[in-house]
Amino acid sequence: MDRTLILTAIGSDRPGLTSALAAAVHEAGGNWLESHLSRMAGKYVGSILIQVAGEDVKRLEAAIRNIDPVGLTVTIADAGEPIPAAGQALRLDLDGQDHPGIVREVTTALADLGVNIETLETTVEPMAESGVLLFRAQAELTAPPTVHVREIAAALERISAEIMVDITLEAR
Repeated sequence: MDRTLILTAIGSDRPGLTSALAAAVHEAGGNWLESHLSRMAGKYVGSILIQVAGEDVKRLEAAIRNIDPVGLTVTIADAGEPIPAAGQALRLDLDGQDHPGIVREVTTALADLGVNIETLETTVEPMAESGVLLFRAQAELTAPPTVHVREIAAALERISAEIMVDITLEAR
């Protein structure tokens, strides 16, 4: 019986790590389904959704251990049965001067309304003119059927003045 697994990886970045992970999955007879991989603070960071036959999980674990036993930590978790997102799909874009608390304020406002964050990507970069740090976030959200997008927009507008950010919320 096939198993769906999530691999998480973190370690010193170097060329070839993604290729080595892909080879380990392939060697175990697995299928690479989905991934989010990046370089963060000089580290290789990623999550990978794979499917592999149950009897091949031990082969997968052995192949992964052989990639980089010193510099790469990989964990394997059972993904379980997929739970489809229910509700309205939304996209959130946020830009503002960086300061502590932006992510907390926005995610708290969303959580209070039962909005699920499907993906969240954030960056901090210097503004060209002034060098002041600009915080940017993009998120894919799912709002529960009982919550109207106007309620979410109103909650985000209330905090946007407090944390001085520009927020755009659109249906996908």
